[in-house]
Amino acid sequence: MSFRVVRSSKFRHVYGQALKREQCYDNIRVSKSSWDSTFCAVNPKFLAIIVESAGGGAFIVLPHNKVGRIAADHALVGGHKGPVLDIAWCPHNDNVIASGSEDCVVKVWQIPDGGLTRTITEPVVDLVYHQRRVGLVLWHPSALNVLLTAGSDNLIVIWNVGTGEVLVRIECHPDTIYSACWNWDGSQLVTTCKDKKIRILNPRSGEILTEAIAHEGSKATRAIFLRHGLIFTTGFNRSSERQYSLRAPDALGDPIVMVDLDTSNGVMFPLYDPDTNLIYLCGKGDSVIRYFEVTPEQPFVHYINQFQTPDSQRAIGMMPKRGCDVSTCELARFYRLNNSGLCQVISMIVPRKSELFQEDLYPDTLADEASISAEDWISGSDADPQLVSLKDRVFVEKGGYVSQSQSTTLTVTKKSNVLDKMPPRGPKSSPVAGAAATTTSTATSNGSSGASNGTTQSSAPATTASSAASQPEPVVISGVSEQALTDLRTKFEDEFRKLKAIIVKHENRIRSLEATVKAMADRGLTEPDAPLLNTSTPSPTIVGTNQSVANAHDDQHGDGGGHYTNTNLAPDEV
Repeated sequence: MSFRVVRSSKFRHVYGQALKREQCYDNIRVSKSSWDSTFCAVNPKFLAIIVESAGGGAFIVLPHNKVGRIAADHALVGGHKGPVLDIAWCPHNDNVIASGSEDCVVKVWQIPDGGLTRTITEPVVDLVYHQRRVGLVLWHPSALNVLLTAGSDNLIVIWNVGTGEVLVRIECHPDTIYSACWNWDGSQLVTTCKDKKIRILNPRSGEILTEAIAHEGSKATRAIFLRHGLIFTTGFNRSSERQYSLRAPDALGDPIVMVDLDTSNGVMFPLYDPDTNLIYLCGKGDSVIRYFEVTPEQPFVHYINQFQTPDSQRAIGMMPKRGCDVSTCELARFYRLNNSGLCQVISMIVPRKSELFQEDLYPDTLADEASISAEDWISGSDADPQLVSLKDRVFVEKGGYVSQSQSTTLTVTKKSNVLDKMPPRGPKSSPVAGAAATTTSTATSNGSSGASNGTTQSSAPATTASSAASQPEPVVISGVSEQALTDLRTKFEDEFRKLKAIIVKHENRIRSLEATVKAMADRGLTEPDAPLLNTSTPSPTIVGTNQSVANAHDDQHGDGGGHYTNTNLAPDEV
């Protein structure tokens, strides 16, 4: 008698459950860009989606409680001059998001806790270095304010957002970079390129540690580092069939597993949960989400099941484990957008009868705190990400948690530049390590560093009354005291106000003159009829071509009565 042995796994019965339509987001105009990106980013506070926008690029940011139909004129983040190609939330600050665009600029934004009340166009900092479009932005998992960007100029640039400077420039790729991913502690980087190769790099030096052909197909490939060091890739074979593989870093050219999936032509995005070793494959244009479990035993990558939907997906985002609802045994939550504008919320759930906290399903997960600073990382230090337990979190309605740490504001300290000609006008501020120094930005200040929830951007550097009272001496920004900047701003506002008043007066006079000329042209009036017109300002009288030529000598010098004639122009040509 033969029988089949079923593999023992606590994730064998994971299933997907879609929320009701009224609990989802509707009327969202998802970007129609052909760039291979998920177009969506999620964290425990906000949902961000790249949308269609006239006159540039923009994305929408929604708090999780703002469900239902989204107004067509909802506030956007719209400072880019070209379509936005990729967005990524900072893992250490849920209010900070980075965006890359076709305008070759990377912008970092600060989102207030309550969401956007108006469209914002001024970022915290502009990161300008790439010469062609930027299609990839990626934050470091454990170092504060370290951001990786990659563009069509075949460059990888690693930034210190806290100072706005370039830390590392990597130019070892001969063609367009499709994807990049940090390993668990951020000491290595795996990339895929249009030349079909997968590379493992030293992110500080740009040295290629190892490289190999990933997939034989010419379409886009993706690669991610798993928590224990293995690499998972998706791509196409020579017959354009989609496939995935599992590889060891020391043997990239010899895959542990290589499996063909189907013949669809949409690029597959692997979304990874390091706590459970589950991988979710979501393809652009697909109507299914497949999920697999990676284990140490054969066949290493175990197919579990798939979640089927009637509509194809245009964009998709995955909620970090910090935002999942442990009371319902929710392992993952996806925000899936289709072409009709509906953002469907899908929960992946393990069926359990007990209502107690399931410790085997929820080990310590990634926290929203950095392990090291950007300066420590670039100097050679590595550290595992900070972990946090979900057992004692404070849960809010519809799942998720409230972080116990106070909301912080991203601070940027621009280093001194030889082009800055203005000498210091006040006492210098003491330097502070990392990004906790004096707050500045390229065009906007985000308020004091001690600002609480609801921090908004202002049009000029300023500090709140509370921060000013706590500091014994004035803050110095870019070598100029705040008092001097305030005085200068007041002076400019007065000058602008006077200039505006002058312009308004001249504008009224011009309109009056235009009305007089038009009335005379319509009625065929001549000089004797001009006084009959009721105008508030004296206007010149135009004499038509049918008048006597004897008055032609008055064209240059007038007649002494304030009237001027012109026999060369018709009334409608003046």
